[in-house]
Amino acid sequence: MEENNKYGKVLEQYNTQLNDEQVKAEVAKLLAEKMPENQTKEVKKFLFGSIELTTLKTTDSDESVMKFTQRVNDFDNDYPHLPHVATICVYPCFASVVKDTLQVEGVQIACVSGSFPSSQALLEVKCAETALAIKDGATEIDMVMSVGKYLSGDYETVCDEIYELKAICGEHDLKVILETGLLPSYSDVKKASILSMYAGADYIKTSTGKENPAATYEAAYVMCQAIKEYYEKTGNIVGFKPAGGINTVDDAVAYYTIVKEVLGEQWLTNKLLRLGTSRLTNLLLSELEGSEIKYF
Repeated sequence: MEENNKYGKVLEQYNTQLNDEQVKAEVAKLLAEKMPENQTKEVKKFLFGSIELTTLKTTDSDESVMKFTQRVNDFDNDYPHLPHVATICVYPCFASVVKDTLQVEGVQIACVSGSFPSSQALLEVKCAETALAIKDGATEIDMVMSVGKYLSGDYETVCDEIYELKAICGEHDLKVILETGLLPSYSDVKKASILSMYAGADYIKTSTGKENPAATYEAAYVMCQAIKEYYEKTGNIVGFKPAGGINTVDDAVAYYTIVKEVLGEQWLTNKLLRLGTSRLTNLLLSELEGSEIKYF
């Protein structure tokens, strides 16, 4: 109880009483006014370089992941005028395959860990999986916040798990997935964002892509507000990653616009803004090159 009181006092420092309808109205206004100016080739080129190229299929195999990674190598040669993707994201059992295949400098290897996508496992299992992923070559870890614990009001366990996994990650970045589609309100999105950052998240991420709804503009807006307030209070810079349901180029430009308007130019780097999607890669490439291309 004492620990939960501690986290309650942390949350009291922030505005977490949000009106869902007001959030929707603010986002609609922001996108209507600001999104058109970001429909440029330069923005879309930047967005391509912020993609986390992801394969999280039941049918993934060493061979398929090797081919998937080789496309990133080939792309670097075939499209030297375009940026490479930011990251390749896979299950932990394929970290060594990506590490052994990847030849492009600067592409990170992310692994989903901690019993993705449900986060329903013993902490010891989550820690072991994360440590093994890093040993095998992961440079970033994506974990899912314990949503059930959060909804039960057990903020202590939620934060302890993030803290433990960040300790294992050490210098490697930890992204905490809030699974915003399962949170009852935008006030909860704000609270979950703050708790995750307080516990050590290097990035906060909307969704696994396994639940519906996945990423939404409203959740992104609230998360970016939380990142901004956290930065103003602590000086700590936390990255942002929308993921799941990014189906069009316009979706990507909308997320760019939200980050630009809420967080500012400082966050417009492929270090602090990531897009969790694979579908978008060919769509952006086709738009940048002026013809339909199915490269990835």
